[in-house]
Amino acid sequence: MKWTDSQEIAFALVDAHPDVDPRTIRFTDLHRWVTELPDFDDVPDRSNEKILEAIQMLWIEESD
Repeated sequence: MKWTDSQEIAFALVDAHPDVDPRTIRFTDLHRWVTELPDFDDVPDRSNEKILEAIQMLWIEESD
């Protein structure tokens, strides 16, 4: 997975952190959790607030 795979990352986060409300997560934690996903294979520094926000919004949609 790359940072551009927002939907796939959101699905993986739902599975990896089922008890977390994505509305309450800090971007620093979100960034770390994405980079810790087993299938994540991108440069950690390539993310930005816009990318993290998109992932968070998709995660919220998947959690509802």
